[in-house]
Amino acid sequence: MDQIEADTGRIIDKLESWIEGSVRLVPNMIAALAILLLFYLLGRLLARWARHAATRRGRANLGDVAGALVRWMVMILAVMLAVTIIAPSITPADLFGALGIGSVAIGFAFKDILQNLLAGVLILVRQPFEVGDQIAVSGGHEGTVERIETRATLIRTYDNRRVVIPNSDIYTDSVVVKTAFATARSEYDVLIGCSDDFDTACRVMVDTCRAIDGILSDPAPEAIPWAMEADGNLIRLRWWTASDRASTVGIWGRVIQRVYAALDAEGVDLPYPTRVLLLHDQTEDTDGDRTRQREGWPAGAGDVPRQSRIADALSRRGS
Repeated sequence: MDQIEADTGRIIDKLESWIEGSVRLVPNMIAALAILLLFYLLGRLLARWARHAATRRGRANLGDVAGALVRWMVMILAVMLAVTIIAPSITPADLFGALGIGSVAIGFAFKDILQNLLAGVLILVRQPFEVGDQIAVSGGHEGTVERIETRATLIRTYDNRRVVIPNSDIYTDSVVVKTAFATARSEYDVLIGCSDDFDTACRVMVDTCRAIDGILSDPAPEAIPWAMEADGNLIRLRWWTASDRASTVGIWGRVIQRVYAALDAEGVDLPYPTRVLLLHDQTEDTDGDRTRQREGWPAGAGDVPRQSRIADALSRRGS
Protein backbone atom coordinates (compact mmCIF):
# COMPACT_ATOMS: atom_id res chain seq x y z
CA MET A 1 0.00 0.00 0.00
CA ASP A 2 2.84 2.38 0.83
CA GLN A 3 4.48 1.49 -2.51
CA ILE A 4 1.31 2.44 -4.46
CA GLU A 5 1.04 5.76 -2.61
CA ALA A 6 4.71 6.51 -3.37
CA ASP A 7 4.23 5.76 -7.10
CA THR A 8 1.11 7.91 -7.21
CA GLY A 9 2.97 10.78 -5.58
CA ARG A 10 5.76 10.58 -8.14
CA ILE A 11 3.27 10.60 -11.01
CA ILE A 12 1.52 13.65 -9.58
CA ASP A 13 4.84 15.43 -9.08
CA LYS A 14 5.80 14.66 -12.67
CA LEU A 15 2.52 15.97 -14.01
CA GLU A 16 2.84 19.14 -11.94
CA SER A 17 6.35 19.73 -13.28
CA TRP A 18 5.11 19.29 -16.84
CA ILE A 19 2.26 21.70 -16.26
CA GLU A 20 4.57 24.24 -14.66
CA GLY A 21 7.02 23.87 -17.57
CA SER A 22 4.21 24.32 -20.09
CA VAL A 23 2.98 27.42 -18.26
CA ARG A 24 6.47 28.86 -18.37
CA LEU A 25 6.64 28.11 -22.12
CA VAL A 26 3.35 29.86 -22.87
CA PRO A 27 5.01 33.25 -23.55
CA ASN A 28 7.59 31.53 -25.76
CA MET A 29 4.87 29.68 -27.65
CA ILE A 30 2.94 32.90 -28.17
CA ALA A 31 6.10 34.57 -29.46
CA ALA A 32 6.78 31.60 -31.77
CA LEU A 33 3.24 31.76 -33.18
CA ALA A 34 3.65 35.48 -33.73
CA ILE A 35 6.92 34.81 -35.58
CA LEU A 36 5.23 32.19 -37.75
CA LEU A 37 2.37 34.54 -38.59
CA LEU A 38 4.71 37.43 -39.32
CA PHE A 39 6.94 35.35 -41.58
CA TYR A 40 3.90 33.83 -43.30
CA LEU A 41 2.68 37.29 -44.24
CA LEU A 42 6.21 38.29 -45.23
CA GLY A 43 6.51 35.21 -47.44
CA ARG A 44 3.25 35.98 -49.21
CA LEU A 45 4.34 39.58 -49.72
CA LEU A 46 7.72 38.55 -51.17
CA ALA A 47 6.08 35.90 -53.37
CA ARG A 48 3.63 38.46 -54.74
CA TRP A 49 6.49 40.86 -55.43
CA ALA A 50 8.45 38.13 -57.27
CA ARG A 51 5.44 37.23 -59.42
CA HIS A 52 4.75 40.88 -60.20
CA ALA A 53 8.39 41.57 -61.13
CA ALA A 54 8.54 38.52 -63.40
CA THR A 55 5.17 39.28 -65.03
CA ARG A 56 6.33 42.79 -65.95
CA ARG A 57 9.20 41.17 -67.85
CA GLY A 58 6.93 38.68 -69.59
CA ARG A 59 8.00 35.72 -67.41
CA ALA A 60 4.77 34.92 -65.57
CA ASN A 61 5.57 31.19 -65.19
CA LEU A 62 8.98 31.98 -63.74
CA GLY A 63 7.30 34.39 -61.33
CA ASP A 64 5.00 31.63 -60.05
CA VAL A 65 7.91 29.29 -59.44
CA ALA A 66 10.08 31.96 -57.85
CA GLY A 67 7.21 33.08 -55.62
CA ALA A 68 6.61 29.53 -54.41
CA LEU A 69 10.31 28.99 -53.66
CA VAL A 70 10.59 32.29 -51.78
CA ARG A 71 7.51 31.51 -49.72
CA TRP A 72 8.83 28.07 -48.73
CA MET A 73 12.27 29.41 -47.83
CA VAL A 74 10.75 32.09 -45.60
CA MET A 75 8.51 29.55 -43.87
CA ILE A 76 11.45 27.16 -43.25
CA LEU A 77 13.37 30.02 -41.66
CA ALA A 78 10.32 30.92 -39.58
CA VAL A 79 9.96 27.34 -38.29
CA MET A 80 13.63 27.27 -37.31
CA LEU A 81 13.28 30.53 -35.37
CA ALA A 82 10.11 29.32 -33.68
CA VAL A 83 11.82 26.13 -32.53
CA THR A 84 14.73 28.08 -31.00
CA ILE A 85 12.28 30.38 -29.19
CA ILE A 86 10.24 27.53 -27.74
CA ALA A 87 13.30 25.46 -26.83
CA PRO A 88 16.20 27.83 -26.07
CA SER A 89 18.51 24.88 -25.45
CA ILE A 90 18.40 24.11 -29.19
CA THR A 91 20.93 26.23 -31.05
CA PRO A 92 20.78 27.31 -34.71
CA ALA A 93 23.78 25.04 -35.35
CA ASP A 94 21.75 22.05 -34.17
CA LEU A 95 18.92 23.01 -36.48
CA PHE A 96 21.21 23.43 -39.49
CA GLY A 97 22.80 20.07 -38.76
CA ALA A 98 19.41 18.39 -38.54
CA LEU A 99 18.34 20.23 -41.68
CA GLY A 100 21.37 18.90 -43.54
CA ILE A 101 20.67 15.30 -42.54
CA GLY A 102 16.99 15.77 -43.31
CA SER A 103 17.80 17.23 -46.72
CA VAL A 104 19.75 14.13 -47.67
CA ALA A 105 16.90 11.87 -46.59
CA ILE A 106 14.34 14.00 -48.37
CA GLY A 107 16.54 14.07 -51.48
CA PHE A 108 16.62 10.27 -51.66
CA ALA A 109 12.92 9.93 -50.93
CA PHE A 110 11.74 12.55 -53.42
CA LYS A 111 14.50 12.29 -56.03
CA ASP A 112 12.17 12.35 -59.05
CA ILE A 113 10.13 15.26 -57.70
CA LEU A 114 13.23 17.33 -56.92
CA GLN A 115 14.73 16.46 -60.30
CA ASN A 116 11.61 17.70 -62.08
CA LEU A 117 11.58 20.82 -59.89
CA LEU A 118 15.19 21.68 -60.75
CA ALA A 119 14.60 20.98 -64.45
CA GLY A 120 11.52 23.22 -64.40
CA VAL A 121 13.47 26.06 -62.81
CA LEU A 122 16.25 25.70 -65.40
CA ILE A 123 13.72 25.65 -68.25
CA LEU A 124 12.07 28.81 -66.93
CA VAL A 125 15.39 30.58 -66.44
CA ARG A 126 17.08 29.59 -69.70
CA GLN A 127 13.88 29.66 -71.79
CA PRO A 128 14.63 27.19 -74.60
CA PHE A 129 10.95 27.64 -75.44
CA GLU A 130 8.09 29.77 -74.15
CA VAL A 131 4.37 29.46 -73.59
CA GLY A 132 2.72 29.54 -77.01
CA ASP A 133 5.60 27.84 -78.84
CA GLN A 134 4.92 24.70 -80.84
CA ILE A 135 7.32 21.91 -79.89
CA ALA A 136 7.92 18.22 -80.61
CA VAL A 137 9.37 16.10 -77.80
CA SER A 138 10.49 12.51 -77.41
CA GLY A 139 7.73 9.95 -77.43
CA GLY A 140 6.06 11.48 -80.47
CA HIS A 141 4.25 14.24 -78.57
CA GLU A 142 3.82 17.49 -80.46
CA GLY A 143 1.72 20.56 -79.78
CA THR A 144 1.52 24.06 -78.33
CA VAL A 145 3.01 24.83 -74.91
CA GLU A 146 0.21 25.86 -72.54
CA ARG A 147 2.03 26.14 -69.25
CA ILE A 148 5.40 25.41 -67.64
CA GLU A 149 5.03 24.29 -64.04
CA THR A 150 7.58 23.23 -61.44
CA ARG A 151 6.89 19.54 -62.04
CA ALA A 152 5.80 19.27 -65.66
CA THR A 153 5.21 21.09 -68.92
CA LEU A 154 1.69 21.06 -70.35
CA ILE A 155 1.21 21.01 -74.12
CA ARG A 156 -1.97 20.97 -76.18
CA THR A 157 -1.76 18.62 -79.15
CA TYR A 158 -3.07 19.58 -82.57
CA ASP A 159 -6.10 17.32 -82.04
CA ASN A 160 -6.96 19.29 -78.86
CA ARG A 161 -5.63 16.97 -76.19
CA ARG A 162 -3.46 17.83 -73.20
CA VAL A 163 -0.16 16.05 -72.61
CA VAL A 164 1.65 16.42 -69.27
CA ILE A 165 5.39 15.82 -69.73
CA PRO A 166 7.81 15.70 -66.75
CA ASN A 167 10.32 18.53 -66.91
CA SER A 168 13.27 16.17 -66.45
CA ASP A 169 12.31 14.33 -69.66
CA ILE A 170 12.15 17.59 -71.59
CA TYR A 171 15.41 18.94 -70.18
CA THR A 172 17.46 15.77 -70.75
CA ASP A 173 16.04 14.77 -74.17
CA SER A 174 16.00 16.60 -77.48
CA VAL A 175 13.18 19.05 -78.13
CA VAL A 176 12.31 20.51 -81.53
CA VAL A 177 10.98 24.07 -81.16
CA LYS A 178 9.11 24.50 -84.43
CA THR A 179 8.18 28.13 -83.88
CA ALA A 180 11.58 29.27 -82.59
CA PHE A 181 11.94 31.27 -85.83
CA ALA A 182 9.33 33.15 -87.80
CA THR A 183 9.70 31.10 -91.00
CA ALA A 184 10.20 27.44 -91.86
CA ARG A 185 11.00 25.51 -95.03
CA SER A 186 8.93 22.65 -96.43
CA GLU A 187 9.90 20.27 -99.22
CA TYR A 188 8.28 17.64 -101.41
CA ASP A 189 9.76 15.19 -103.92
CA VAL A 190 8.06 14.98 -107.34
CA LEU A 191 8.76 12.11 -109.75
CA ILE A 192 8.55 12.94 -113.49
CA GLY A 193 8.99 10.76 -116.56
CA CYS A 194 12.45 9.75 -117.74
CA SER A 195 11.92 11.51 -121.08
CA ASP A 196 10.54 14.74 -119.62
CA ASP A 197 12.63 17.91 -119.52
CA PHE A 198 14.03 18.88 -116.13
CA ASP A 199 14.01 22.62 -116.85
CA THR A 200 10.37 22.67 -117.96
CA ALA A 201 9.17 20.73 -114.91
CA CYS A 202 11.21 22.90 -112.51
CA ARG A 203 9.88 26.10 -114.09
CA VAL A 204 6.26 24.94 -113.84
CA MET A 205 6.62 23.96 -110.17
CA VAL A 206 8.35 27.17 -109.12
CA ASP A 207 5.85 29.40 -110.98
CA THR A 208 2.97 27.49 -109.37
CA CYS A 209 4.41 27.95 -105.87
CA ARG A 210 4.95 31.68 -106.39
CA ALA A 211 1.24 32.11 -107.10
CA ILE A 212 0.08 30.45 -103.87
CA ASP A 213 -0.83 32.79 -101.00
CA GLY A 214 1.26 32.23 -97.89
CA ILE A 215 4.44 31.12 -99.65
CA LEU A 216 7.21 33.65 -99.11
CA SER A 217 8.96 35.34 -102.00
CA ASP A 218 12.16 35.74 -99.96
CA PRO A 219 13.53 33.10 -99.74
CA ALA A 220 11.95 32.20 -103.06
CA PRO A 221 10.63 28.73 -103.93
CA GLU A 222 13.09 26.46 -105.72
CA ALA A 223 13.00 23.17 -107.61
CA ILE A 224 16.21 21.10 -107.73
CA PRO A 225 16.85 18.05 -109.95
CA TRP A 226 17.58 15.54 -107.23
CA ALA A 227 17.98 11.99 -108.56
CA MET A 228 17.45 9.57 -111.45
CA GLU A 229 15.30 6.76 -110.12
CA ALA A 230 14.35 3.46 -111.70
CA ASP A 231 10.83 4.70 -112.45
CA GLY A 232 11.64 8.31 -113.40
CA ASN A 233 13.57 11.46 -112.55
CA LEU A 234 13.20 13.05 -109.10
CA ILE A 235 12.82 16.78 -108.47
CA ARG A 236 12.84 18.23 -104.96
CA LEU A 237 10.51 21.23 -104.52
CA ARG A 238 11.20 23.62 -101.63
CA TRP A 239 9.24 26.60 -100.34
CA TRP A 240 9.13 28.83 -97.22
CA THR A 241 6.12 29.74 -95.06
CA ALA A 242 5.31 30.97 -91.58
CA SER A 243 6.55 28.43 -89.04
CA ASP A 244 3.24 27.69 -87.25
CA ARG A 245 1.60 24.38 -88.07
CA ALA A 246 -1.61 25.90 -89.44
CA SER A 247 0.39 27.69 -92.14
CA THR A 248 2.71 24.82 -93.04
CA VAL A 249 -0.01 22.15 -93.23
CA GLY A 250 -2.55 24.30 -95.08
CA ILE A 251 -0.08 25.46 -97.71
CA TRP A 252 1.38 21.94 -98.05
CA GLY A 253 -1.97 20.66 -99.32
CA ARG A 254 -2.41 23.54 -101.78
CA VAL A 255 1.10 23.04 -103.17
CA ILE A 256 0.55 19.34 -103.91
CA GLN A 257 -2.83 19.95 -105.51
CA ARG A 258 -1.79 22.86 -107.74
CA VAL A 259 1.62 21.48 -108.73
CA TYR A 260 -0.02 18.25 -109.86
CA ALA A 261 -2.60 20.15 -111.94
CA ALA A 262 0.06 22.44 -113.46
CA LEU A 263 2.38 19.57 -114.46
CA ASP A 264 -0.52 17.60 -115.91
CA ALA A 265 -1.64 20.62 -117.95
CA GLU A 266 1.92 21.10 -119.24
CA GLY A 267 2.03 17.48 -120.37
CA VAL A 268 4.70 16.41 -117.90
CA ASP A 269 4.44 12.70 -117.14
CA LEU A 270 3.92 11.72 -113.50
CA PRO A 271 4.75 8.01 -113.60
CA TYR A 272 3.82 5.36 -111.13
CA PRO A 273 6.17 2.50 -110.21
CA THR A 274 5.70 -0.44 -112.63
CA ARG A 275 6.60 -4.00 -111.73
CA VAL A 276 6.24 -7.29 -113.68
CA LEU A 277 5.60 -10.45 -111.69
CA LEU A 278 6.12 -13.86 -113.34
CA LEU A 279 4.72 -16.98 -111.67
CA HIS A 280 6.37 -20.30 -112.56
CA ASP A 281 4.44 -23.51 -112.04
CA GLN A 282 7.11 -26.10 -111.32
CA THR A 283 4.65 -28.98 -111.78
CA GLU A 284 4.39 -28.53 -115.57
CA ASP A 285 5.89 -31.06 -117.96
CA THR A 286 8.02 -28.34 -119.53
CA ASP A 287 9.75 -27.47 -116.25
CA GLY A 288 13.53 -27.42 -116.78
CA ASP A 289 13.32 -27.69 -120.58
CA ARG A 290 14.50 -24.31 -121.84
CA THR A 291 13.38 -25.06 -125.43
CA ARG A 292 9.75 -25.39 -124.33
CA GLN A 293 9.54 -22.84 -121.53
CA ARG A 294 6.65 -20.41 -121.31
CA GLU A 295 6.73 -16.78 -122.34
CA GLY A 296 8.79 -14.54 -120.08
CA TRP A 297 11.49 -17.11 -119.36
CA PRO A 298 14.88 -16.76 -121.10
CA ALA A 299 15.39 -18.98 -124.12
CA GLY A 300 17.99 -21.71 -123.91
CA ALA A 301 19.67 -24.38 -125.99
CA GLY A 302 17.89 -27.25 -124.37
CA ASP A 303 20.12 -27.40 -121.33
CA VAL A 304 18.44 -28.58 -118.16
CA PRO A 305 19.09 -26.65 -114.89
CA ARG A 306 21.26 -28.39 -112.33
CA GLN A 307 18.37 -28.69 -109.89
CA SER A 308 16.31 -30.65 -112.41
CA ARG A 309 19.24 -32.93 -113.28
CA ILE A 310 19.68 -33.75 -109.60
CA ALA A 311 15.96 -34.46 -109.22
CA ASP A 312 15.96 -36.80 -112.26
CA ALA A 313 19.00 -38.69 -110.96
CA LEU A 314 17.40 -39.18 -107.58
CA SER A 315 14.15 -40.41 -109.10
CA ARG A 316 15.98 -42.94 -111.29
CA ARG A 317 18.00 -44.18 -108.32
CA GLY A 318 14.85 -44.64 -106.31
CA SER A 319 13.22 -46.66 -109.06
